[in-house]
Amino acid sequence: METLIAIICFVVTVALYFVVKRLYKRFHVWWLSPLFAVPVILVAGVLATHVSYSTYFSETRWLSWLLGPATVAFAVPIYEQRALIRKHWFPLLAGVAVGMPVAMLSSVWLARLLGLSDMLQKSLAPRSISTPFALAAAPSFGAEANLTAVFVVITGVCGMLIGELMISLLPLRSRLAKGALFGAAAHGAGTAKANEIGAEEGVVASLTMMFGGLATVLAAPMVGHLL
Repeated sequence: METLIAIICFVVTVALYFVVKRLYKRFHVWWLSPLFAVPVILVAGVLATHVSYSTYFSETRWLSWLLGPATVAFAVPIYEQRALIRKHWFPLLAGVAVGMPVAMLSSVWLARLLGLSDMLQKSLAPRSISTPFALAAAPSFGAEANLTAVFVVITGVCGMLIGELMISLLPLRSRLAKGALFGAAAHGAGTAKANEIGAEEGVVASLTMMFGGLATVLAAPMVGHLL
């Protein structure tokens, strides 16, 4: 019986994603974004039906595994725009080198300022990179992987919404700056939004996200030791 429930959860999750994605394309309002709407509906459904997390995750874990190939797939537009990367490699590299340490340290500092537990502080540290990178870096920080994954999703949704607001308010003319903003602050969700704005913005966001994630994973053992 438990296996059947788990399979139903898998089918519902996939079907819900495609339904919400079609609705988002049609109405294009932020609360219909699949990254926001699907988790909210699923959490409400699991709580209402009293399905345990272990039961739900037993079959849907394959969807988490797909995050790895999905992240690697961002290399396709990066390759197509390699001329842009060669032209702007230094500002992109400098932005990642500054942005990622600031993201990690500010997260921990704010968590300490608010008096959050040590586990929450460490789980918040890698929240500004995409989920596959964050899960890879979590053990080095001494973080709880499930908490980190939740914080990554929240960061992506908030960064996507706030980033769009900032672009409308700030006089940003450079496509490079717009893309870097979304890629560094909102990883996968921000990259999806940057692609909606323009191809060049999407490429820069993808590159920033990939470099930022890689830099964080490589620096995680040292930073985790300092924390």
